[in-house]
Amino acid sequence: MNVDQNDVKDLIASIKAEKQAQKDKEARESWTKYVSLTLVCLAVLTAIATLKGGGFTTRVLKNLNEATFQQSLASDEWSLYQAKSIKQKLYEFQLDTQGNATDPAVEARSKKLKEKIAEYKTEQADSFKKAKEHEKKRDDARVDADKIGALGRDMGMAITFFQVSVALGGICLIVKKKWLWFASLGLGSFAAIKMFIVLNTVI
Repeated sequence: MNVDQNDVKDLIASIKAEKQAQKDKEARESWTKYVSLTLVCLAVLTAIATLKGGGFTTRVLKNLNEATFQQSLASDEWSLYQAKSIKQKLYEFQLDTQGNATDPAVEARSKKLKEKIAEYKTEQADSFKKAKEHEKKRDDARVDADKIGALGRDMGMAITFFQVSVALGGICLIVKKKWLWFASLGLGSFAAIKMFIVLNTVI
């Protein structure tokens, strides 16, 4: 009977020791739940940064398309400008090769030629102005595309740092090393600061 009581006491003591060991382990590793929460926050920030990064890519393409469109319009205006210039030169040549200026028929024809020359000069000036306006819009669109592209690269860097911080947090949960969690927090904080700077930059 004494042997059975001793066995039971040993069993109870063993169970208590295991429970205490489990409690001690849970107490030592209670910080890992904060690692999990951190990983959730980092994953959400990564998703936001990725979404915004895609928006920058879309804006760059839109501005480059606008630049191409404006270049096309400018080229059309320069073609018109050249065509009007050629016509103007032809009328000027005809005016220069007129016969006797005192002849009424020649005088009437000269007047019409001068009117046409003046008309083409006006149209040339208009085409010149429009071409320059389109070229300015083209240049502005290219500058905006460059600025947005730079922001997109910065956002891409933030996304990369977010991903590395999430990976470090995952490794931390496996190997139970606190310094990996702190490294993950540091990289995640840097990425978050980078992301907020990019998002607060107005173009």
